[in-house]
Amino acid sequence: MSFPGSGLAKGLAVTLRTMTKRSVTAQYPDVQPDLAPRTRGVIGLFEENCTVCMLCARECPDWCIYIDSHKETVPPAAPGGRERSRNVLDRFAIDFALCMYCGICIEVCPFDALFWSPEFEYAETDIRDLTHERDKLREWMWTVPEPPALDPAAEEPKELAAARKAADKLAAQQQAEAEAEAEAAQAQAQAPTTDQATDRTADQAADRTADQNRPDTPGEGQ
Repeated sequence: MSFPGSGLAKGLAVTLRTMTKRSVTAQYPDVQPDLAPRTRGVIGLFEENCTVCMLCARECPDWCIYIDSHKETVPPAAPGGRERSRNVLDRFAIDFALCMYCGICIEVCPFDALFWSPEFEYAETDIRDLTHERDKLREWMWTVPEPPALDPAAEEPKELAAARKAADKLAAQQQAEAEAEAEAAQAQAQAPTTDQATDRTADQAADRTADQNRPDTPGEGQ
């Protein structure tokens, strides 16, 4: 049961408690704010990972992502193989005047081409300048913080395991090729010595044959 004027009393109590506390004013822009690691500031593009799958543009609720591409024919990797076609990115732009920072484009990207950057100071006097092309989005990538470290007992990511396996395989192949080249060079260095020994043996055999076939001269040595 509430008494008349209880709401006013509660409001005055809140006011009194607030008046006794020290005010905290963020001295921005002289002092930069401490942002959380997962702050949604601006979106950076890692162009090398983009395959032009168009998922981000199709899932964007505001339709603020613009992508243009063309197809190129890739020659076969091995003789007798078949040519392949791949998409080449021509344009990737995000209109931050329309973006509502929902993060759906980053979540649906299957190849980790989009990342959140904590940078938020990109206001413009002209609204058209808020459409960032791929070169500008690439610059934002260098402001993306590193991901948090994994738990020591966590399983190694499959991407790292696959990359390490490929690197070990390549290193073993290069080592085998280097050993084969070293053996070939050593064999080539020893080849002239063997030929010289063979020629020397052949010359000695020819000399012995000539000595045996030489006729004895009568009265020789008298």
